Amino acid sequence: MKVESNHKQPKLEVRVKNIIEVDGLKFKDLNNSGKLEPYKDWRLSPKERAENLVSLMNIDEKVGMMLINTRKMGLSQEDKSKTSHDGVLDEAIVEKGESIFAVSKIYGTSHTIENMHLRHFILRDNFSPAEMAEWVNKMNELCEGTRLGIPCLIASNSRNENGESIFGMNDAVGIFSTWPGTLGLAAAAKGDIKNGGDASLISQFAKIAHDEWDATGIRKGYMYMADTATDPRWQRTYGTFGEDPEFISDAIGRIIDGFQGETLGSHSIAMTTKHFPGGGARENGFDPHYEEGKWNLYPTPGSLEKYHLPPFQAAVEHGTSSIMPYYSIPRINKSVVQEFEGEDIPFEEVGFTFNHYFLQHILRGKLGFKGYINSDSGVTNKMSWGVEDKTEAERFSKAINAGTDLVADTNDIENLKEAIQNGWISEKRIDEANVRLLTEMFTLGLFDDRTYVSTENATAVVSKQAGWEAAYEAHKKSVTVLKNSNQTLPLTAEKVDNKKVYVEAFHKEPERAAAYTEQARKECQELGLFTLTDDYKEADVAILLLSPKSGAYFNATPGLLELELVENKTLTALDGSTYEETTLSNMNHLKEVADSIHVRGGKVIMTVNVVLPWILGNVEPLADVLIAGYDTFYKAQFEVIAGNFRPVGVLPLTLPASEAVIAVDENGDCVSRNDVPGYDKDKYMPEGLSYAYKDSDGNIYKLGHGLAY
Repeated sequence: MKVESNHKQPKLEVRVKNIIEVDGLKFKDLNNSGKLEPYKDWRLSPKERAENLVSLMNIDEKVGMMLINTRKMGLSQEDKSKTSHDGVLDEAIVEKGESIFAVSKIYGTSHTIENMHLRHFILRDNFSPAEMAEWVNKMNELCEGTRLGIPCLIASNSRNENGESIFGMNDAVGIFSTWPGTLGLAAAAKGDIKNGGDASLISQFAKIAHDEWDATGIRKGYMYMADTATDPRWQRTYGTFGEDPEFISDAIGRIIDGFQGETLGSHSIAMTTKHFPGGGARENGFDPHYEEGKWNLYPTPGSLEKYHLPPFQAAVEHGTSSIMPYYSIPRINKSVVQEFEGEDIPFEEVGFTFNHYFLQHILRGKLGFKGYINSDSGVTNKMSWGVEDKTEAERFSKAINAGTDLVADTNDIENLKEAIQNGWISEKRIDEANVRLLTEMFTLGLFDDRTYVSTENATAVVSKQAGWEAAYEAHKKSVTVLKNSNQTLPLTAEKVDNKKVYVEAFHKEPERAAAYTEQARKECQELGLFTLTDDYKEADVAILLLSPKSGAYFNATPGLLELELVENKTLTALDGSTYEETTLSNMNHLKEVADSIHVRGGKVIMTVNVVLPWILGNVEPLADVLIAGYDTFYKAQFEVIAGNFRPVGVLPLTLPASEAVIAVDENGDCVSRNDVPGYDKDKYMPEGLSYAYKDSDGNIYKLGHGLAY
């Protein structure tokens, strides 16, 4: 056995097992054998150690290694008798069907680790850094006590962006340094580029977020989305870096370098880049979390290679640790033949997790991906598009034989084991997946000096002021001025001298609007820039903050997703019936406020939270100033309005002109191409239609638009 002599003794901590000494060096005796098997030897390469460990594992341990499931912390368990380890670990049993993610029965933490052998877990809870670090430690203490002492790896969705909390999407907001939404990062960085700089704001974001994750022991990120947003109705647009494949590629490369480092190592946060080969080419915006959205369409020659694959190519080049394929199915009868590097791509109508050609030929073969493939949540049960007619065991075999190594948000060891015992998945393939998964764990130092983390350090790192200040700076930079009639902005002290300013927030849900109004007024008051009034009838200036909402992730809307800002609008469902939709409540009041201000010769400043590419025709004419934010703090918006900070942000995507440019006919075909970004849609539009919104001042709300003063 070749042992490199230049390795330094890592600082090892054990809580259950012993430390042994060999050649004057210390090693963890993770299986209590008293011997130094290769997997315990930190002088060997991660791959050698993984291969040795796999040779020692039984079939149940290998099966458990290939599943990742959501795991709650003991702190979120109200019944403390259902916890262990001083209340830190959750031991409750959740019966099948009790939550969207409980597609099979969920067992307590100890049973899941000791008897089901799972070692990958998704954390969606949002407690303090010290509490999360302590939970990670107790999880690993439990793991250390098992037969082979294999540690666990904790994954999470992004935790550093502001936004309304949505379970399963952005679960965790406000504990780590809080930046604008992903679109806001794109708006700010693209603004810097427009001003002659580069996208280093993204690198700074990744570096600061990395340090926070590393300190708390969450070592795997289900992020970021490398998807190019091409279908305007896609619910997940807010989590993308916009519609420009070149920019997205640059951003994704910087994200991976910042979180993982130059190469994966003991202080890396391993990235899972998603959703291969690009989730943006939706069929009229329906999402594959439900059946109506199971199709990806490619009606445009060359679109897959030109717009959707480049960011994944960048992710592979920067060494992303794993890649998550999308749920969706490529649709033959609504697509033209796509090519990659001169070869026609055969479309098999199964979800990309089950798609052998996309995973093996394109991702591994052509792009040269070396990491592992991590499915999206629920592919063997709820979201098994294209293989709905197969049993769950057959779905496992289809996914794993296609190249998927880790199946997400399930603890269904029975069906995976059944597939192996029936001979549908070879032992060689199971071992290959385990070696890939364990190689990552060894590389991350989880078997050696990074099993446990310091709770004090977690608190100290996350509370570093510099991180929060950099995040706030990004909020200010993300603010995008779309319209500024007659140089209304900046609202400098001279301009507002003796004038009264009225602030109100609007939302789809009136009770949220009330809470946001209170928050916005408080933040505006704290800045001390304006004389505020609670009565718009006496105001000279109104600042109206709009947060529209449309649709939901896990349920289809009866008809197409509404992008106009409307209240009680009658729409036609796909089945021909009618229903009403509201994306913003109190629209009449909004108009009343604007009219009242204008009658007195005052100015209306309106900001819109762009989480979808809204159609702004119902509100833009009411505004002298129109601003786009992206889950951007109100305070940052007020600073730009007041001229404390000069606007930098530009649109990371194109806003559609009207319903007419996204109209869908009776055959389900959209007038603008689902698979082409907004900036290029005009190439394919019918005569006389232009895709981008044009305001009353003649500004065109296209990718890259943003005014300065």
